[in-house]
Amino acid sequence: MRWVNRHVGRRDSVLLGALPILLLVLLYVFMAAERHAANPMDKILPLPSGMAKGMAALLFQPDQLTGQLVFWADTLASLQRLGLGLGIATASALLIGLVLGVLPPVRAMFGPLVTAIAVIPPIALLPILFIALGLGETAKVALIVIGIAPVMVRDLAAHIADLPREQIVKAQTLGANSWQIMIRVALPQAMPRLIHAVRLSLGPAWVFLISAEAIASDVGLGYRIFLVRRYLSMDVIIPYVAWIALLAILMDVALVQISRRAFPWAHGAGH
Repeated sequence: MRWVNRHVGRRDSVLLGALPILLLVLLYVFMAAERHAANPMDKILPLPSGMAKGMAALLFQPDQLTGQLVFWADTLASLQRLGLGLGIATASALLIGLVLGVLPPVRAMFGPLVTAIAVIPPIALLPILFIALGLGETAKVALIVIGIAPVMVRDLAAHIADLPREQIVKAQTLGANSWQIMIRVALPQAMPRLIHAVRLSLGPAWVFLISAEAIASDVGLGYRIFLVRRYLSMDVIIPYVAWIALLAILMDVALVQISRRAFPWAHGAGH
């Protein structure tokens, strides 16, 4: 049987997906052991024991100034900012994408503007946001929204505009107006695409969040990474980066499950 015709079961898929990660971990441990054998004070590739020691204080010992557990306070602050940014961007993308996708005159008028905003590097707007909105939470959330919402709007509007014209004609034949077409025809078919767009935006959203926290913040995962880098504290940086990756993976898996359960027809269920 050709490889192109082989289908991998769920359990085998998990095992195959875990294999490269395990190999990378083993390669890292081997390289770290080699460096520490040559230089026991090496900070570039800390051993797992060194990372556990470096993270212990952040995980279990309250900060002397705030009384908080630093690691969990950083995680909570970042997730709050990320969640708020993703929520606003998703709601904006759904509303604007529906209008642009269903109404050609509106798409012709505002489509170029959305495209122009989408191609501007959001990081370039960071100084403007901090000047206009201050150094508080608003600017950080705004950077996430500006960074991912226009791209999501373009994708969703294009998807809706490409819906079969026969569906629109049939809905009008049954007496549907533009609002009803938007809600009854376009919206149900846009939701799986919206979830997919959110999944694709998770990576950029984390980049914008960490960038904002690194420049102006006193708590957060990105803030902590850039704070300890001046001390070459790789025993803290690597676990923080791994934790961010794990959070992003869990979010992606959750979105996949939501999409499959809420919209099984969009995933070929029953075929």
